[in-house]
Amino acid sequence: MNRVVYIVSDIDKALAFEWISTYLPEMGCPISFILLNPGESHLEKFLREKKISVDYVRCRGKLDWPRALYKTYQILRNRKPDIVHCHLLTASLLGLCAAKIAGVPNRIYTRHHSSLHHVYFRKGVIWDKITNRLATRVVAISDIVREILSEWERLSLQKIILIPHGFRLNDFVPRIGDSNSWKVKHGLGSNTPVIGVVSRFTEWKGIQYIIPAFQQFLGNAPGAILLLFNARGDYANILQQSLSELPYGTYRTIEFEEDMRSAYAAMDIFIHVPVDEHSEAFGQIYVEALAAGVPSIFTLSGIAPDFIRNEENAMVVPFRNSDAIYLAMIRLWESEKLRSRLSSNGPISVKQKFDLPVMIGALDNLYRTCLNH
Repeated sequence: MNRVVYIVSDIDKALAFEWISTYLPEMGCPISFILLNPGESHLEKFLREKKISVDYVRCRGKLDWPRALYKTYQILRNRKPDIVHCHLLTASLLGLCAAKIAGVPNRIYTRHHSSLHHVYFRKGVIWDKITNRLATRVVAISDIVREILSEWERLSLQKIILIPHGFRLNDFVPRIGDSNSWKVKHGLGSNTPVIGVVSRFTEWKGIQYIIPAFQQFLGNAPGAILLLFNARGDYANILQQSLSELPYGTYRTIEFEEDMRSAYAAMDIFIHVPVDEHSEAFGQIYVEALAAGVPSIFTLSGIAPDFIRNEENAMVVPFRNSDAIYLAMIRLWESEKLRSRLSSNGPISVKQKFDLPVMIGALDNLYRTCLNH
């Protein structure tokens, strides 16, 4: 297969690109990278250590766009790839434009956001429509993203291909002792009931509906603790006000946790409740939590409607409903049979759709299809 160039922007460390750069070449699909970043990154270091061709183009913001566009064009003109595949907004805008000017026949981008620009940043819809026009194919990571592209932005369905994210799922399977060692490290008792949330502090993630539900839940499990991971974002001040109303010592905020396998292992219940069906484009923590076997409570956003089934692999609650979240927590807490069923079915359901080889195979097939046309 002829060369495929990945153009990626504003990424420091990303396991997905480490996996792709490792496994795609094993299928006979050599790839190289152009990274549009403000500085050096973990991803660039990883690629160089693996001796994968990578060019770094400095891009700190819009003022750097003209130079970054020209530099990207020069690289593509010299490499003469058959395919470029762009990821994230800046890479998609500049990379697809540079590729078109350089005469690259197959220009692909993966749409990593859903309704974000339509709801919160209307000017961004212009960028979306430009990238849609520049691309010859657009990868949707979930059915809801495909719907946004086709129905909201009037992109032809023939131009869209559905390829959900893939994961090295065994990385999330708990090992013996993970739970206790993580609790000891963070000063929690081995029998402390742990309710886990992994979401940025932003309005559409729905954390504001979890906090009052947890406050009610404390009446049933007085020793419980609410752990909030990725605890930073534009909604932090409002959420901190709500958290301050909880009894002292019943919650913790953790901005970054490197060992998420052990963190998931320590959770008794996991909750992820975005406020509507289109806020999430994908929602990888749906997959991570179920791969780890954590009994979970979800609203159906992003990828969730594609595979979540109420009381089969997770508990499903309505959007923006603290009472429903609380009642689901109580059901899980009081029913060992229900917890066991969800813990068993969760890993099975994600294995079928999101195991890494499924995504790698789909990407390889996409590139081969492009080259055969």
